[in-house]
Amino acid sequence: MTTTAPARLPTGCPPLPPRHWLRTGWVMTASGWSANQFSALLGAYHSGPGLTAATTSALFGVYVLGLIPGLLLGGPLADRRGRRPVVFSALAISALATALLMAGATATGLLWPGRFLTGIGAGALLSAGSAWIKELSSPPYDTVSAAGAAARRSGLFLSAGFATGGLAAALTAQWAPAPLITAYLPHLALSAAAALLAARTPETATPGGQLAAATTAAPVPAPAPAPAPGTAFRRLVAPVAPWVFVAPSIALATLPGLVDAGLTGWQTVYAGIVTAVTPGTGLLVAPLARRLAARHRIATAVAGLAAVILGLLLAALAVACVRPDAALLAAAVLGAGYGLCVAYGLTEVAALAPPDRLARLTARFWALCYLGFCTPYAITLLTGWFTPATVLLAAVVPAATTLALITHRGTRCGTRRPV
Repeated sequence: MTTTAPARLPTGCPPLPPRHWLRTGWVMTASGWSANQFSALLGAYHSGPGLTAATTSALFGVYVLGLIPGLLLGGPLADRRGRRPVVFSALAISALATALLMAGATATGLLWPGRFLTGIGAGALLSAGSAWIKELSSPPYDTVSAAGAAARRSGLFLSAGFATGGLAAALTAQWAPAPLITAYLPHLALSAAAALLAARTPETATPGGQLAAATTAAPVPAPAPAPAPGTAFRRLVAPVAPWVFVAPSIALATLPGLVDAGLTGWQTVYAGIVTAVTPGTGLLVAPLARRLAARHRIATAVAGLAAVILGLLLAALAVACVRPDAALLAAAVLGAGYGLCVAYGLTEVAALAPPDRLARLTARFWALCYLGFCTPYAITLLTGWFTPATVLLAAVVPAATTLALITHRGTRCGTRRPV
């Protein structure tokens, strides 16, 4: 009888570390999915329960009212109590919110608390999950990943949730029975799967804000207190942050309803395609973001804002001509702007934040980002006085101003970040 010796790694090759960040990443996907599943159903709420455009835009924005406290409370809480308890609590809140949205098919008043709780759950998941992935992508949990990998991973998992959540909800609503109920079932399944995967992931922070890794890794001296990181955040990150979601919110919540008049019976499917294309393009530009970041500190932000400006111009043209195909192209360009801007912001935050304040600085970034989700409601209000195409053209002005400001400040700051 012969036996086979176990396979060995080649001499000199260290064993690959466990990919804990990969299991935690699904938490970010669940967050993006919960946010975008409602966006693809706006047309269905028009034709089904008969909600007005102003009501659906307001429901779209109520999400932000819950998300900002979810971020601002979830981040500091994750620094004090640990990543795991915040993530699991947020997943439970997110599942409850989805259940309320399902009940809102027959009792539309429940849509308001459902959207509000969706924001709270997504906000806490974003802040705690981003910090968790960052720490799991660093020693001692990960000794092989390159600098900046954590920011890219967070953005990719989030974008995957945005892209697939809206498309899955739209396709389910188009062909499944009781569409405004069954469209939400996939998110419940994803939340349960994300919880099971995260349960096997080590905690990286202990109560009191100390890194759990400190017990197994060599101590790292705390950086001397200095105003540079906070100043850099305010000057270089904060102006870009709102544009992260101004771009996709226009593509998801504004464009489909303005160009789908000739798509009778297929409006929901078209909206689902838009919700997949927009963040999907954000996923595709990740390699470009990495190359741009290697060239200059603000190169990714400059390219992202330029894409947002181009997307707004294309969106105005599509709306003026009522062209669904042009609107789809505009959504793709706006999605590229989203992907580049979010990669820039997360990379900067990861580089600037001290370890014991990572979750709260991440939360501040996401809170500023999600202010952009109020844009569709603002556009709806302004169209009482101006045409939608005019409003979209007017949005180019603040975007171009931000681009000029970041270019000026980034050039003066140089290519390197403060360490």
